[in-house]
Amino acid sequence: MYDFAIIGGGIVGLSTGMAITQRYPHAKILVLEKESHWAFHQTGNNSGVIHSGIYYKPGSFKAKFCRDGCRSMVEFCQEHGIDYEVCGKVIVATNEQELPRLENLFKRGLENGIQVKRISPEEVKEIEPHVRCVGGIQVFSTGIANYKQVCLKYAELIQQQGGELRLNTKVEKIISQGNHQVLETNNGSFATRFVINCAGLYSDRIAKLGKVDPQAKIVPFRGEYYELTPEKRYLVKGLIYPVPNPEFPFLGVHFTRMIDGSVHAGPNAVLSLKREGYKKTDFDLRDFAEVMTYPGFWKLAAKHADEGIQEIIRSFSKAAFTRSLQQLIPEVQAEDLVPTHAGVRAQALMGDGKLVDDFLIIHGDNSVHVCNAPSPAATSSIEIGKAIVAQIPHQSHLSPTTIP
Repeated sequence: MYDFAIIGGGIVGLSTGMAITQRYPHAKILVLEKESHWAFHQTGNNSGVIHSGIYYKPGSFKAKFCRDGCRSMVEFCQEHGIDYEVCGKVIVATNEQELPRLENLFKRGLENGIQVKRISPEEVKEIEPHVRCVGGIQVFSTGIANYKQVCLKYAELIQQQGGELRLNTKVEKIISQGNHQVLETNNGSFATRFVINCAGLYSDRIAKLGKVDPQAKIVPFRGEYYELTPEKRYLVKGLIYPVPNPEFPFLGVHFTRMIDGSVHAGPNAVLSLKREGYKKTDFDLRDFAEVMTYPGFWKLAAKHADEGIQEIIRSFSKAAFTRSLQQLIPEVQAEDLVPTHAGVRAQALMGDGKLVDDFLIIHGDNSVHVCNAPSPAATSSIEIGKAIVAQIPHQSHLSPTTIP
């Protein structure tokens, strides 16, 4: 009998496992992951950015966890020798119409307690010489990290405290039996007193297996990237972002220098026809049918039709993708870009067509379900793990310690 079983071996599941070992050092912990290695999906395909928290609504979980997580992630990387760099970033307005939105973003950064600075086009050029803009914001605390290394370290720390980690183990059924639950998998059955669902792209389905209403449906959005050729990497020193449209849930195509020195450009955001669909040709009938028959999706699509069409055009037209990037760096040409990996974002969507804007954590009987944890979940992972563990009802048979 396990005290805690965590479903999902991405960065949130592993950080939660680590937080449990800190809170309940004598607990018997199990982490189940259906893939052959950790951080296979969202974590392993993200941009590697340590976000500052500037974008998020003041007072929201995202704002608090991201701001605090920015610090705790850097400290974790320092403590464990993980590759990272606090390089800062610039957010720039490319035309006069974007300046009011840039100013609102600057004020939001101040409200969220983030070190930000208004900068002129000339000051932007001192940081990023090849950017063309009419104004900008410098965000000092943004960084980059190797989140795969972070996940491996989380897993190692769980194992050091006696936690059990199982790969290639997919949860297929959850059976409630009195004061505990049984997880039936393709690799045997496991009894546990408490279940924590961190299944990412499948978190809504796992919640339903546990007889819990996820309150939203996961809709997968694929983000496609290009990479600058090595001889053109000089065009980007750090991180360069446009001013996002506050009505649209994605940040717009941007430039990110990765921890390995490569420079990624993107992503766009298009509906994926499969929950784990990293290629345009990937298709799953069940996943596709779920989205197409969900009223919330059509309400969302109607609201953002213009933006959605532009994202699809960028997906199929390298020229259109290049033009979007040229808004930031005019020197970039199509021949400077080569396709690289895509990622899939698990975005929770309500039946009324509203995207779940914040992290969504739902409680069931002897269970907690993380049903919306897209970006900035990697940055916030240590804080999310602590928050989940703090919400677990007192386990009378275990002696808790105080999490620092």
